[in-house]
Amino acid sequence: MTGAASMGQGELAQLMERAAEAGARKALAAVGLSDEDAASDVRDLRGLLDAFRTVKHMVAHTIVNTAARVLTIAVIAGLMAWAGIKLHLITD
Repeated sequence: MTGAASMGQGELAQLMERAAEAGARKALAAVGLSDEDAASDVRDLRGLLDAFRTVKHMVAHTIVNTAARVLTIAVIAGLMAWAGIKLHLITD
């Protein structure tokens, strides 16, 4: 324990840096990103995530657009039916 107490700031900083790098390597290895293709894999994952976000946005836009069209058609059909009844075009 006396060796740790006599360690200088520079030595302690180097020890902490080596420990942090070793921990980072271990964490990357745990998720399968420790080989030379890791950077390419991360770029691919980011591309897939961007594509997913784009598709999610397009789906939400399509749902809102479709709902608005259905509502518009329903209102027009209702107005046409109401006008037909009022003008006696639709008989009982």
